[in-house]
Amino acid sequence: MSDLPRRPAAFRVDNLDRSSPLADVEPEAGRAPRALADIASLSIEPDEAIEALDAGLVPLPKPRRRFPFATLFMGALGALVSIAIGFAIDELVRDLFTRADWLGWTALGFAVLLAIAALGIVTREAIALMRLAAVDRERKAALKAYETDSEAEAKLVIAGLVTLLADKPGTAEGRARLAEAKDDVIDGRDQIVLAERELLGPLDIMARALVLNSAKRVSVVTAVSPKAIVDIGFVLFESVRLIRLMAELYGARPGTIGLIKLTRDVLGHLAVTGTIAVGDDVIGQVVGHGLAAKLSTRLGEGVVNGLLTARIGLAAMDLCRPMPFIAARRPKIGDFLSDLTALRGDAKKPQPAAC
Repeated sequence: MSDLPRRPAAFRVDNLDRSSPLADVEPEAGRAPRALADIASLSIEPDEAIEALDAGLVPLPKPRRRFPFATLFMGALGALVSIAIGFAIDELVRDLFTRADWLGWTALGFAVLLAIAALGIVTREAIALMRLAAVDRERKAALKAYETDSEAEAKLVIAGLVTLLADKPGTAEGRARLAEAKDDVIDGRDQIVLAERELLGPLDIMARALVLNSAKRVSVVTAVSPKAIVDIGFVLFESVRLIRLMAELYGARPGTIGLIKLTRDVLGHLAVTGTIAVGDDVIGQVVGHGLAAKLSTRLGEGVVNGLLTARIGLAAMDLCRPMPFIAARRPKIGDFLSDLTALRGDAKKPQPAAC
């Protein structure tokens, strides 16, 4: 028998039974076998796609808009409550005037102070919402300027970024160096990268410290807490506090309504991009490194809760940062793993005996 390979060939079957249902089917033309030129081009890199989606470089699908019945309900309810409060104050002032003039004038003065305070609160909340919207516009404009390599758009983005971070002492040196190099850098992408390094680099270091400190606090408290309700309450408190500090760090300074909106956006961001990341990073690293077997039950729960808090902090960092991570390295959940598991060694160290 010959070992030479046999070339593919086509054979005609002349004695096909005409009573068979396959008799009327015309045979297909022979196709020479083809080989893929580069099979590696078909490989899929899910980790890079997830990281790009998580870092905000890939736009998230927008949900389908529906009629805002909840907004209409809350607006109508707020208007009715405001009218009811107004009539109640008016009736109270009239009753006090019938009792004594000085009581009526005192109540009227307090009513005026109440109106001024309410106007101040509304104004402050409106300004906070406008700053949050400005941060979001700045982030989108920076990504567009980098993708289009537009010098004019890059200058507008840098001017807006400098205005947004003008009151941050940590960006003073970066703003000075950026002003010195504004005529030396012409390319739009290079200007965006330079602004990200000089203005947001110091703030990114502070943001990472905020996330790490919050994760450590959650890890320690949930490890020593005897009640589950205490764990849940502290995690919620620390998460909201971390979101507010992250927004203030990057120049947003949200009010009460802005903080509620930002918290909702962070949870939505986690719902879209966080499930896979948490499953891959937290569970994979904790179980893969055998830490679940080495840690005690309470310490293991503390580490996992700390990592989930860090995940919330990273999501807040994505939404509060006025520029997406372009040239700078985005922190990952694994960067905080060694710091949190180091608490295990501290907790297991023998304490000196009391004299």
